[in-house]
Amino acid sequence: MWLFSRKGASGFSASSTAEEVTQGIDGTGLTAVVTGASSGIGTETARVLALRGVHVVMAVKNMPTGREVKETIAKRNPNAKIDAMELDLSSLASVRKFAADFISSGLPLNILMYNSLSAYGQSKLANVLHANELARRLKEDEVAITANSLHPGAIATNLFRHSNLINGLVGLVGKYVIKNVEQGAATTCYVALHPQVTGKTGLYFADSNVAETSLQANDNALARKLWDFTFTLINNCPNNT
Repeated sequence: MWLFSRKGASGFSASSTAEEVTQGIDGTGLTAVVTGASSGIGTETARVLALRGVHVVMAVKNMPTGREVKETIAKRNPNAKIDAMELDLSSLASVRKFAADFISSGLPLNILMYNSLSAYGQSKLANVLHANELARRLKEDEVAITANSLHPGAIATNLFRHSNLINGLVGLVGKYVIKNVEQGAATTCYVALHPQVTGKTGLYFADSNVAETSLQANDNALARKLWDFTFTLINNCPNNT
């Protein structure tokens, strides 16, 4: 896979892989929950974090597939600490059960990685707004937790499997602008583990570097509105939904 690979301030670029941006980093003692870990960049993220010593909890909707991915990672890395737990993000009941089961496990939660592929454009904007508002609230409360958002780039995964037009474009220009899975997981792993990101919060990353977002994504009033709407929606939702 060939990409324009001009390095940014971090020393990494769009062509950097998840293994490259975490080279030499020891994540032993950390626990990470990775959603969407049963395919694509979620799987690669889980694999590389486990490779760096992180205890990875794969939060997956399809448990049979999740177990297969877990076994594959464990075969490649016998020292990997990796588990699969069921989580359907479209169901608040499933989210509550996952949270209760995770708390019961006694594991710490050092890193939470949320991958979303549904309603792609709107969900990505919502993720950035949510991360910004969460970061603001944590700083306001003087809580030593950071929250950042990122864009992995255009990835050659099954995200585009239902679009013949996009598949055609990928085939035509893919080698110039499309990342492979190893490159696609790089920014996620960089933000999760790299010392350069320690203590930084409320930022947006792309190609393993701090990046600019749209004006809409930087709208603090919109971020608060989304937060309040989500909070109300969750509180008004029956526990079994």
